[in-house]
Amino acid sequence: MPNANEQNASALNQVQHRAVNELLRVSPVADDLARRFQQAGFTLALVGGSVRDALLDRLGNDLDFTTDARPEDVLSIVRPWADAVWEVGIAFGTVGVQKDGYQIEVTTYRSEAYDRTSRKPEVSYGDSIEQDLVRRDFTVNAMAVALPQNEFIDPHDGLKDLAEGVLRTPGTPEESFSDDPLRMLRAARFAAQLDFEVAPEVVTAMREMAGRIEIVSAERVREELNKLLLSRHPRKGLGLLVDTGLAGHVLPELPALRLESDEHHRHKDVYEHSLTVLEQAIDLEEDGPDLVLRLAALLHDIGKPRTRRFEKDGRVSFHHHEVVGAKMTKKRLTELKYSNDVVKDVSKLVELHLRFHGYGDGEWTDSAVRRYVRDAGPLLDRLHKLTRSDCTTRNKRKANALSRTYDGLEERIALLKEQEELDSIRPDLDGNEIMRILEVGPGPVIGKAYGFLLELRLENGPMAKDAAAKALKEWWAEQQS
Repeated sequence: MPNANEQNASALNQVQHRAVNELLRVSPVADDLARRFQQAGFTLALVGGSVRDALLDRLGNDLDFTTDARPEDVLSIVRPWADAVWEVGIAFGTVGVQKDGYQIEVTTYRSEAYDRTSRKPEVSYGDSIEQDLVRRDFTVNAMAVALPQNEFIDPHDGLKDLAEGVLRTPGTPEESFSDDPLRMLRAARFAAQLDFEVAPEVVTAMREMAGRIEIVSAERVREELNKLLLSRHPRKGLGLLVDTGLAGHVLPELPALRLESDEHHRHKDVYEHSLTVLEQAIDLEEDGPDLVLRLAALLHDIGKPRTRRFEKDGRVSFHHHEVVGAKMTKKRLTELKYSNDVVKDVSKLVELHLRFHGYGDGEWTDSAVRRYVRDAGPLLDRLHKLTRSDCTTRNKRKANALSRTYDGLEERIALLKEQEELDSIRPDLDGNEIMRILEVGPGPVIGKAYGFLLELRLENGPMAKDAAAKALKEWWAEQQS
């Protein structure tokens, strides 16, 4: 009867066999490319995330290869073969290729390291695949399949770590994170994407070296945060960033939500609440991961630490935290080099996330509903999701009441949309009509008149042209007097 070691070896061999079989799906492209490199006197291997994903039975159409060929040699091999070639990453040894629907990257064996002040890695090329694999971020990404012979290469027991769901570094984590501090963020990202545990020695290094992340460019940090947030388990990755102190350098508003409380001034844990809101927002997504919604859910309460006040009756208040939070959101996302559209949309959602809570205090007029829709604009659907997600009370009766109230608001919005075309609220008179009625030419007064008519439209709903013209003339008479 085989012993435990023999059983484990057999199991690993079976996993390797399954991985190679999975790779056969892409073999027409991969083998063809490998033979071209072979004929040119070079080697080629599928590597990193592609091998990991093949082992997890989730290999997509993005394929990563490594080779001993230098970038200029790679270009000469792939140009006659590929549907398209791009050289964006060639300074780092990477050539991009598109072939038969596959997105391919071929990277020369390399090692890269930062000095103490540089934001960009210094690239040096290696001569062996073993040399290349040891510089990879984690053992589960340090496996390769040499082509076209389909030889499985795993010098750092990545297969074992993959089976156990553990993230370790090929060398010491201190060396790995010194080479590229962004790998600390990748640890959190892969924990979130794969639902893996990070090895204790890796967590310790992340905690001790967190300050090194400061030398990494904002753009690279942003891309890792995006991948983390758009993963299946973002809470896990975010918690790791906070616990290791990394969040204090890249997203300090998040750990700041861990407000101290005492027995006299009780309030819910804003940090845990924000992570729960994020998870509940994810549950409401309909068309895949939504970065704007997830950012807004995570950041919606970041204004609370700055606005916290202890009231005389023992309550804790956070007056206007949505306004303060919107400004803080804009500042942080701008520093992380997010696009203007993302900054604007996330900040607007943070600013509006409390608006609904006035709805349950008294019946909103149609005018208030129109303004709610107007202010949300194209973000209305996301605002619905964010507002519903913001209810984390364990009191089922209260939660059900809030849900019913919001159901009522959505029904009213739908009814008004049907009646009034709420999605494109405009005054009942356009600029040309305003100039004709007032007998004036273009100028600031037209903008003021337009604003008056828009307010009238929001307050009263659609008006007949004659009624709008009469109201405009009365307003104009008041302005002149």
